[in-house]
Amino acid sequence: MYKVFIENKPIIFQINSQVIDPISVDEIWIQIAAFLTADNETLVIDLSEDSDFIHVFESHKYIEAAGGMVERAGEFLFIKRNGVWDIPKGKLEKGESAEEGAVREIEEECGLESPEIKEHLVDTWHTYEHKNSMVLKRTFWFWLTEGPIKKPLVPQGEEGITEVVYLPPSKFDQIRSNTYLSIIDVMNALEKKVE
Repeated sequence: MYKVFIENKPIIFQINSQVIDPISVDEIWIQIAAFLTADNETLVIDLSEDSDFIHVFESHKYIEAAGGMVERAGEFLFIKRNGVWDIPKGKLEKGESAEEGAVREIEEECGLESPEIKEHLVDTWHTYEHKNSMVLKRTFWFWLTEGPIKKPLVPQGEEGITEVVYLPPSKFDQIRSNTYLSIIDVMNALEKKVE
Protein backbone atom coordinates (compact mmCIF):
# COMPACT_ATOMS: atom_id res chain seq x y z
CA MET A 1 0.00 0.00 0.00
CA TYR A 2 1.14 3.51 -0.81
CA LYS A 3 -0.52 6.57 0.72
CA VAL A 4 0.33 9.64 -1.33
CA PHE A 5 -0.71 13.15 -0.37
CA ILE A 6 -1.58 15.25 -3.40
CA GLU A 7 -2.57 18.82 -2.54
CA ASN A 8 -2.67 17.64 1.11
CA LYS A 9 -5.36 15.05 0.32
CA PRO A 10 -4.66 11.31 0.83
CA ILE A 11 -4.82 8.88 -2.05
CA ILE A 12 -4.28 5.22 -1.17
CA PHE A 13 -2.84 2.96 -3.83
CA GLN A 14 -3.42 -0.58 -2.65
CA ILE A 15 -1.87 -3.58 -4.32
CA ASN A 16 -4.55 -6.13 -5.08
CA SER A 17 -3.47 -9.15 -7.13
CA GLN A 18 -7.16 -9.96 -7.66
CA VAL A 19 -7.60 -6.94 -9.96
CA ILE A 20 -8.87 -8.47 -13.20
CA ASP A 21 -9.24 -5.39 -15.39
CA PRO A 22 -6.77 -2.70 -14.22
CA ILE A 23 -7.49 0.88 -15.25
CA SER A 24 -5.02 2.85 -17.32
CA VAL A 25 -2.70 5.53 -15.94
CA ASP A 26 -4.78 8.16 -17.78
CA GLU A 27 -7.96 6.89 -16.10
CA ILE A 28 -6.22 6.98 -12.72
CA TRP A 29 -5.27 10.64 -13.22
CA ILE A 30 -8.85 11.44 -14.25
CA GLN A 31 -10.03 9.89 -10.94
CA ILE A 32 -7.40 11.85 -9.01
CA ALA A 33 -8.36 15.15 -10.68
CA ALA A 34 -12.03 14.58 -9.81
CA PHE A 35 -11.12 13.64 -6.23
CA LEU A 36 -9.04 16.79 -5.73
CA THR A 37 -12.05 18.98 -6.52
CA ALA A 38 -14.54 16.90 -4.46
CA ASP A 39 -15.30 16.92 -0.75
CA ASN A 40 -14.33 13.27 -0.29
CA GLU A 41 -11.72 12.64 2.37
CA THR A 42 -9.83 9.71 0.80
CA LEU A 43 -9.51 8.06 -2.59
CA VAL A 44 -8.57 4.37 -2.86
CA ILE A 45 -7.17 3.03 -6.13
CA ASP A 46 -6.53 -0.68 -6.67
CA LEU A 47 -3.35 -1.60 -8.54
CA SER A 48 -2.44 -5.14 -9.54
CA GLU A 49 1.27 -4.85 -8.61
CA ASP A 50 3.89 -2.47 -7.20
CA SER A 51 5.24 -1.62 -10.65
CA ASP A 52 1.86 -0.05 -11.48
CA PHE A 53 2.54 2.55 -8.79
CA ILE A 54 5.78 3.50 -10.55
CA HIS A 55 3.89 3.90 -13.85
CA VAL A 56 1.32 6.24 -12.27
CA PHE A 57 4.10 8.63 -11.22
CA GLU A 58 6.57 8.09 -14.08
CA SER A 59 6.18 11.71 -15.23
CA HIS A 60 7.21 12.94 -11.76
CA LYS A 61 10.76 13.53 -10.61
CA TYR A 62 11.42 11.17 -7.67
CA ILE A 63 13.33 12.41 -4.63
CA GLU A 64 13.97 11.03 -1.16
CA ALA A 65 14.11 12.94 2.11
CA ALA A 66 14.47 12.08 5.78
CA GLY A 67 13.73 13.62 9.14
CA GLY A 68 12.31 12.83 12.49
CA MET A 69 10.74 13.50 15.80
CA VAL A 70 13.40 14.27 18.38
CA GLU A 71 12.62 13.44 22.01
CA ARG A 72 13.95 15.22 25.08
CA ALA A 73 12.58 14.35 28.53
CA GLY A 74 9.25 13.14 27.15
CA GLU A 75 8.76 16.16 24.85
CA PHE A 76 9.15 16.24 21.06
CA LEU A 77 10.72 18.76 18.71
CA PHE A 78 8.60 20.73 16.22
CA ILE A 79 9.44 23.57 13.89
CA LYS A 80 7.29 26.31 12.41
CA ARG A 81 8.18 26.72 8.73
CA ASN A 82 6.46 29.38 6.64
CA GLY A 83 3.75 29.72 9.30
CA VAL A 84 2.89 25.99 9.44
CA TRP A 85 3.95 23.46 12.11
CA ASP A 86 6.28 20.82 10.75
CA ILE A 87 8.95 18.30 11.73
CA PRO A 88 12.58 18.82 10.70
CA LYS A 89 13.41 17.01 7.48
CA GLY A 90 15.15 17.52 4.16
CA LYS A 91 16.28 16.04 0.87
CA LEU A 92 18.93 13.34 0.99
CA GLU A 93 22.31 14.15 -0.50
CA LYS A 94 23.92 11.85 -3.05
CA GLY A 95 25.17 8.65 -1.39
CA GLU A 96 23.60 9.54 1.97
CA SER A 97 21.52 7.00 3.87
CA ALA A 98 18.09 7.95 5.23
CA GLU A 99 19.49 7.78 8.77
CA GLU A 100 22.44 10.06 7.94
CA GLY A 101 20.16 12.51 6.17
CA ALA A 102 17.69 12.67 9.05
CA VAL A 103 20.45 13.48 11.55
CA ARG A 104 22.07 16.07 9.26
CA GLU A 105 18.79 17.84 8.49
CA ILE A 106 17.79 18.02 12.16
CA GLU A 107 21.20 19.45 13.04
CA GLU A 108 20.97 22.06 10.28
CA GLU A 109 17.35 23.11 10.81
CA CYS A 110 17.34 23.21 14.61
CA GLY A 111 20.90 23.67 15.80
CA LEU A 112 21.03 20.31 17.58
CA GLU A 113 24.24 18.32 17.66
CA SER A 114 24.36 14.56 17.16
CA PRO A 115 20.73 13.50 17.69
CA GLU A 116 20.58 9.73 17.96
CA ILE A 117 18.16 7.50 16.06
CA LYS A 118 16.03 5.30 18.27
CA GLU A 119 13.94 3.63 15.53
CA HIS A 120 12.18 4.06 12.19
CA LEU A 121 8.60 5.34 12.45
CA VAL A 122 6.99 5.49 9.02
CA ASP A 123 7.53 6.65 5.43
CA THR A 124 5.30 9.26 3.82
CA TRP A 125 4.76 10.19 0.19
CA HIS A 126 3.57 13.49 -1.27
CA THR A 127 3.67 15.43 -4.50
CA TYR A 128 4.35 19.07 -5.24
CA GLU A 129 5.32 21.32 -8.11
CA HIS A 130 8.88 22.67 -8.33
CA LYS A 131 10.20 24.75 -11.23
CA ASN A 132 7.28 23.74 -13.48
CA SER A 133 7.87 20.03 -12.84
CA MET A 134 5.95 17.63 -10.63
CA VAL A 135 7.84 15.87 -7.86
CA LEU A 136 7.03 12.66 -5.96
CA LYS A 137 8.78 12.81 -2.60
CA ARG A 138 9.27 9.88 -0.23
CA THR A 139 10.26 10.87 3.29
CA PHE A 140 11.76 8.41 5.78
CA TRP A 141 10.79 9.36 9.36
CA PHE A 142 12.62 8.37 12.54
CA TRP A 143 12.20 8.68 16.29
CA LEU A 144 15.38 10.22 17.71
CA THR A 145 16.72 11.36 21.06
CA GLU A 146 18.42 14.69 21.54
CA GLY A 147 21.92 13.31 21.94
CA PRO A 148 24.60 13.87 24.58
CA ILE A 149 25.48 17.48 23.72
CA LYS A 150 22.84 20.02 24.78
CA LYS A 151 22.82 23.26 22.79
CA PRO A 152 20.28 26.06 22.47
CA LEU A 153 17.75 25.52 19.67
CA VAL A 154 18.43 27.73 16.65
CA PRO A 155 15.86 27.91 13.82
CA GLN A 156 17.37 27.89 10.32
CA GLY A 157 15.92 31.17 9.06
CA GLU A 158 17.02 30.74 5.44
CA GLU A 159 14.72 27.67 5.31
CA GLY A 160 11.73 29.71 6.48
CA ILE A 161 11.91 28.28 10.02
CA THR A 162 10.85 30.80 12.65
CA GLU A 163 10.28 28.59 15.72
CA VAL A 164 11.82 25.46 17.19
CA VAL A 165 10.09 24.08 20.28
CA TYR A 166 9.74 20.94 22.34
CA LEU A 167 6.16 19.98 23.22
CA PRO A 168 4.66 17.11 25.23
CA PRO A 169 2.20 14.74 23.53
CA SER A 170 -0.61 16.48 25.45
CA LYS A 171 0.01 19.55 23.20
CA PHE A 172 0.02 17.64 19.89
CA ASP A 173 -3.49 18.89 19.06
CA GLN A 174 -2.00 22.40 18.85
CA ILE A 175 0.26 21.09 16.08
CA ARG A 176 -2.51 19.08 14.37
CA SER A 177 -4.61 22.24 13.96
CA ASN A 178 -1.98 23.88 11.69
CA THR A 179 0.04 21.23 9.87
CA TYR A 180 0.00 18.86 6.90
CA LEU A 181 -1.88 15.55 6.93
CA SER A 182 1.37 13.67 6.26
CA ILE A 183 2.86 15.19 9.44
CA ILE A 184 -0.20 14.01 11.38
CA ASP A 185 0.55 10.47 10.10
CA VAL A 186 4.09 10.75 11.51
CA MET A 187 2.76 12.01 14.86
CA ASN A 188 0.23 9.15 14.95
CA ALA A 189 2.98 6.60 14.25
CA LEU A 190 5.03 8.04 17.12
CA GLU A 191 2.08 8.06 19.53
CA LYS A 192 1.48 4.33 18.84
CA LYS A 193 5.11 3.62 19.83
CA VAL A 194 5.06 5.87 22.91
CA GLU A 195 1.85 4.36 24.40
